[in-house]
Amino acid sequence: MRTIELLSPAKTAEHGIEAINHGADAVYIGAPQFSARANASNSINEIEKLVSYAHKYYAKVYVALNTILTDEELLQTERIIHQLYNIGTDALIIQDLGILELSIPPIALHASTQMDNRSVEKVKFLEQAGFEQVVLARELTMDQIKEIHSQTNVRLEAFVHGALCVSYSGQCYLSQSLCGRSANRGVCAQMCRLPYSLIDSKGEVLVKDKFLLSLKDFNLSLYLKELIDAGISSLKIEGRLKDINYVKNVTAYYRQQLDNLLNGETQYQQASSGKCTYTFTPNIEKSFHRGSTDYFLHGRNHNIFSFDTPKSLGETIGKVTQSNARSITIETKQALNNGDGFCYLNTDGQFYGFKANTAEGNRITPAERVVIKPGTLLFRNFDQHFESLLAKKSAERKISAQITIQESANRLLFLLTDEDNISSQYILHDQLEEANQPEKQLANIQRTLSKSGDTSFEIKNVSVECSKIYFIPASTLAEIRRVLISLLEQEREQKRNRSLRMCQETHHTYIQEQLDYRGNVHNQKAKEFYQKHHVKTIDDSFEKKEPAGAELMRCKHCIKYALGYCSKESGKHLNEPLYLVTNTQQKIRLFFDCKNCEMILKKK
Repeated sequence: MRTIELLSPAKTAEHGIEAINHGADAVYIGAPQFSARANASNSINEIEKLVSYAHKYYAKVYVALNTILTDEELLQTERIIHQLYNIGTDALIIQDLGILELSIPPIALHASTQMDNRSVEKVKFLEQAGFEQVVLARELTMDQIKEIHSQTNVRLEAFVHGALCVSYSGQCYLSQSLCGRSANRGVCAQMCRLPYSLIDSKGEVLVKDKFLLSLKDFNLSLYLKELIDAGISSLKIEGRLKDINYVKNVTAYYRQQLDNLLNGETQYQQASSGKCTYTFTPNIEKSFHRGSTDYFLHGRNHNIFSFDTPKSLGETIGKVTQSNARSITIETKQALNNGDGFCYLNTDGQFYGFKANTAEGNRITPAERVVIKPGTLLFRNFDQHFESLLAKKSAERKISAQITIQESANRLLFLLTDEDNISSQYILHDQLEEANQPEKQLANIQRTLSKSGDTSFEIKNVSVECSKIYFIPASTLAEIRRVLISLLEQEREQKRNRSLRMCQETHHTYIQEQLDYRGNVHNQKAKEFYQKHHVKTIDDSFEKKEPAGAELMRCKHCIKYALGYCSKESGKHLNEPLYLVTNTQQKIRLFFDCKNCEMILKKK
């Protein structure tokens, strides 16, 4: 039976704990240094706190250490990895294969999506190199995922929700080239979320100040069963920079979808223990998103880009029917709240947002003067009521258990067994005295032993399998319950399975004999790794020296296709070459590899 994992992001330990409370089977969190989100790093103590909490539910903690490293950083990286292993971290997510040449413990390794994992050959190589899990490229179609799964045995991880990088991950050098901030070193300047003008070879402005590289957000919630059947074992939510309410809401939403899917399944099962209850109704439309797309999962389509704005639109509220200097009336069935945040796109596609001071029925009073043209579609990107629910304790996760009481040789045996069939026991040696009021005493026993308080367990049943009902003081029952739970927690930890990597050197042949800057080889250890795997020519990384004429980005997103000028679908033509120009007049040339349906960005 294959275990299916819901993997959630954690900016901090607090985010990670809430992800677990709301249903995550695993969380991924930034290392103290060298993660692909430099602004989401965490101390060893913070990660240890998260690990300790996660393991109560057999949930796992993966630490992102997925930048490329300099030679000077390798020793510190080695120390960090030992510290992470010693606190019980379940796996490292890495990009730099030089790490495999370090003296590291047998901690499980996951291949970051920054390694550009989009072919059967690449995934096979990583599997043979000892990786336990491989994060696939977001651009893959369902058929490509099926093909990779059919020819490999490694666990496959795929993003299912959140922001999309327009470039193949690990292959974007735009930020490094234009700003000196490397995406592969964790400090991406997010050039893809900036406005550009599109200019043709004659200098004509075809599109002015639009977000031509900005994509909608991933949302594969409708295709979870299809993904799992295709071979995905880990379903990943993007968002290590997102706020805690995003983590709560989106995790809970996908948990519910997965629970419905896994219920009654015989070939798949949940990867961790416990069930969640919520004080709110999860709704992913209410958390940050730029609109939704399934990207290339079912082939190329026009519903992937968000040219008007890279900001969150939120949920559709309805059309404006009346607007004046004091109030706005909306045709809507949604309940509106004081303090809600709204946004809209004007007739020129420009994004505007505002806050409502008050809301009465379908009429709102903005905090500032806003006049909107009737017929304009209004969105809500901040729901005051919903956010207030999430700001409180909004979920509880419990591992189901039951207590059985048996009589043996004038002793009572109390057995606590959880949903994973792990047990603890307590033997009461006190002299037994038959209860004067058996029914009342039985109710007292069941009531007292069922109280699990703020522990991770929910005792759903207390079964008394004795010939008589004996009197046991409430204080004794409470102590028995406390000991049983404590012993069960210890027993669960002892029986928790920890995946360890086989520390053996490998020499199988890499998928290329030559590596240019796109191999992201940034240190000597990485070079040694590739040499051992029969790579003959190895160039330095882009970050060490920008090669002349280098690709700054290669992506499946195509601006010509988006504008209706695809050579395979339209007879319309543009005066090429085409250029993207920033507001600071930086100029980038576009190239089109139509055979492979890819767009390439280079300096002019």
